[in-house]
Amino acid sequence: MLMQPRKMKFRKSFRGKMPGNSSRGNKLVFGKYGVKSITRSWITARQIESARRAMTRLFKREGQIWIRIFPDRPVSAQPAEVGMGGGKGATQFFVTTVTPGRIIFEMDGIDLNLAKEAFRLASHKLPVKTKFVEK
Repeated sequence: MLMQPRKMKFRKSFRGKMPGNSSRGNKLVFGKYGVKSITRSWITARQIESARRAMTRLFKREGQIWIRIFPDRPVSAQPAEVGMGGGKGATQFFVTTVTPGRIIFEMDGIDLNLAKEAFRLASHKLPVKTKFVEK
């Protein structure tokens, strides 16, 4: 099931900027291993779910995974072949902004080689370059 907020204060948001590095969420808190972002990008709810499925499928639901990001920003778009004007389009999907240094996933309860392979599979599903980190 895709992640999205239950309630939002504002239905639509501006695109915004993504300057600097991550000052929060940049240390391992829950697990022994993690995957850290090296570049900046938007990550959609679909990409997070796809990466999670790739990891859990590999180690057959042993261990535990923590998802450290949540897609809380709505992205709107107009339908195809609609002329200029007519306002901002409806919400299409949700994203989260990821800056360099942000921990995306954490994992515990499995051995090092299996964790590295799981994070390698997950990183292929994400639009950012990532790095494997451990405590």
